[in-house]
Amino acid sequence: MRTDREARRDGAVGAAVTLGLLAAWAVHDAEEVAAMPKWSRDRLPRLRERFPQAPDALWRSLESLDGREFAAAVAVMAVPVAAAAADGHRTRGRSALYQTALDGFGLHGVVHLAQAAAVRGYTPGSVTSAAVVIPFTLWARGRLRRAGVLRPTRTGDAVQALAFAAAAVAGSHMVARRLLRRR
Repeated sequence: MRTDREARRDGAVGAAVTLGLLAAWAVHDAEEVAAMPKWSRDRLPRLRERFPQAPDALWRSLESLDGREFAAAVAVMAVPVAAAAADGHRTRGRSALYQTALDGFGLHGVVHLAQAAAVRGYTPGSVTSAAVVIPFTLWARGRLRRAGVLRPTRTGDAVQALAFAAAAVAGSHMVARRLLRRR
């Protein structure tokens, strides 16, 4: 196995940077799966009162999301995250898919912290966003930069990364809902 120093010497990054995306995601989503059902039961009614301007469709979708569906959606989401991490590993960090997924993951963590600030308290995923998601993303991007393989950031990259993350999340929930309906 190549050392990080050997990888940096030839403009590549090691497995900790690329496959670490999947590991960091697993830790983060374990927090979400563990916390979401109870948090939703306890907090959604109060949040609905506090934010009456939010669309009813949003509240209905959040209230209908049960723990089984959420856990299934997380399991489905493992597929694109694993694919992005594997592509990053295969290309030694150069993959556009991997780098977009990494950026989307980091921005997803920022969204979690913004949600926690908006509700003035804990939201599922906010602890690991601060402790794992954002630090890992910054560390991995730094490693990619030092190896000379970080793609230049262009206007719209953040939007693209968030769109990628949002589409993957929405798709995973659609697949999970269909899978659970068949049972």
